[in-house]
Amino acid sequence: MTSPDGPAVERVRPVSARHFVRLKLRVMGNNFRGQGWRVAMFAGSVIAGLWFAGTGFFLLAAPGLVDEPTYALMTAAFGGGLLVLGWLLLPLVFFGVDETLDPARFALLPLSRRTLVTGLFAAALVSVPAVAALIAAGGLVLTSGLLGGAAAALVAAVGVVAGLLLCVAASRAMTSAFATMLRSRRVRDLAAVLLAVLAALLGPLQIVALAAVRQADWDRLTGVARIVGWTPFGAPWTVGVDVAEGRAWAVPVKLLITALTIGALLWWWSRSLESAMVGAAGGGPAKARGGSTRAGTGPTGAHSGAVGQLFSWAVGWARRDRFGALVARDCRYWWRDARRRANLITIAVIGIFVPVMVNFGGASFSTGDGMELAAPNSSPMLVSLSMIVVGALASVTLANQFGFDGSAYAANVVAGVPGRLELLARMAAFSVYVLPMLGVVAVLLGMVLGQPAWLGVMAGSLVASYGAGLAISAFVSVLGAYSLPETSNPFATNSGAGGAKSFLALLSMLGAAAASVPMVVAAALLGDAWLWLAPPLGFAYGLGAALLGAYLAGDVLDRRTPELLTAITPRR
Repeated sequence: MTSPDGPAVERVRPVSARHFVRLKLRVMGNNFRGQGWRVAMFAGSVIAGLWFAGTGFFLLAAPGLVDEPTYALMTAAFGGGLLVLGWLLLPLVFFGVDETLDPARFALLPLSRRTLVTGLFAAALVSVPAVAALIAAGGLVLTSGLLGGAAAALVAAVGVVAGLLLCVAASRAMTSAFATMLRSRRVRDLAAVLLAVLAALLGPLQIVALAAVRQADWDRLTGVARIVGWTPFGAPWTVGVDVAEGRAWAVPVKLLITALTIGALLWWWSRSLESAMVGAAGGGPAKARGGSTRAGTGPTGAHSGAVGQLFSWAVGWARRDRFGALVARDCRYWWRDARRRANLITIAVIGIFVPVMVNFGGASFSTGDGMELAAPNSSPMLVSLSMIVVGALASVTLANQFGFDGSAYAANVVAGVPGRLELLARMAAFSVYVLPMLGVVAVLLGMVLGQPAWLGVMAGSLVASYGAGLAISAFVSVLGAYSLPETSNPFATNSGAGGAKSFLALLSMLGAAAASVPMVVAAALLGDAWLWLAPPLGFAYGLGAALLGAYLAGDVLDRRTPELLTAITPRR
């Protein structure tokens, strides 16, 4: 545009959502450039996403394909509700949330909060999970079309798009708010307690759900599905079925419910997002009150309460040498770093959920004077198997242990820390937190099963699988490390890193489970003698596997330290 009083002035275009989408695609392309392993991981995540998408599509399309309108509403309400819950919980527990566009990078730009939230929300839709969810939910469009014609299919398509927006908004709001909670030192203990209570309810709720399915009253389930269809969990997914069943009047009401929910979630996300950008979630000054400035010594220190005592014990137990310093440092990091602390909470969730799911999978109920819970299928071999799964999953956290450090690992490289010593210290510090949790899981499970004699079997299996998992994870962390984004969100991952994280976790878990097979075989063959042999043999097996893994993987670490440092350093 030419000004009559001066030179040409270029009109500044307002920033819109498409700029964020283009920026994300550009950043993703730059991250893949010259990184063959990232491209391979991204391709693997695409293949896995398509597999899950295809499975979900046929499950949701099944009522229409077999011409069963009775189950269409239940499939839409319950399937859509599970999809929303998956978007809420899976990023917290396993996959992480993509932070290719870190909100903190926009803190100094003159962008309004509405522009930032809208742009980041649009960029979040450009991802493999979002496309996979859209394909899977397309099964509802097919079901509605087969049962109610083109009008029902069109309405169902609108509902599916609205449901996808709801999933992404819920996921972003939850992870952002939860990350803020974990970054606050004053509320982290309360957060851990609440999560532990929630995790303790997962197993019993699953048992009740399985019993309800076996004794299902389909008429009642249809009524429950209708109720769920009027909640945000099921409203967008059931509009097509409503049209097919002649309830077109419900469509605008349910879409309004969905729109209001999305708006509320985006507003909630914007509040936590703004605090993350300005660093307001740090929890106040680092200096402790009461005259003490050392971390963990004052009443508001970083390690108060039971966890503080555990940390103090670990530091006091560690030798006054290089190994002890490394253990003390990692112990501090595992509690003070929000990303690592989130993984510890995940281990607590898994440790409670998996044994209950395995040992009470055949639970029986009686409805006479009350509900009676039993585990008729439980046995020493089954208990040993469940403990092996818990131990293997607990060790998976170290599959990318160097990625937590990022470029800070260069300090250890400059100091010339030997690889074996590095890995042993990291295993010891991690075990300070994990082994007590695993011990509590074994004791509680023995009490619930009413079999205290099985405690030795459970402890031996746990330690054996945990030690074998540490050995496998040591190799995986050296050979398959990847960088994590420099953000305060503990659930953030770079583009393509979600697939890498799931692949490495699966690889470590399968390796640890395979290495622990002798424990299951021994439990099956030795009978009662294994009740006495499991503790010493399991402890020796786990400790020996961990030491051997640190010894061998340490040599590999020494040889490829420069490559490892390059892989875990975030790219600007």
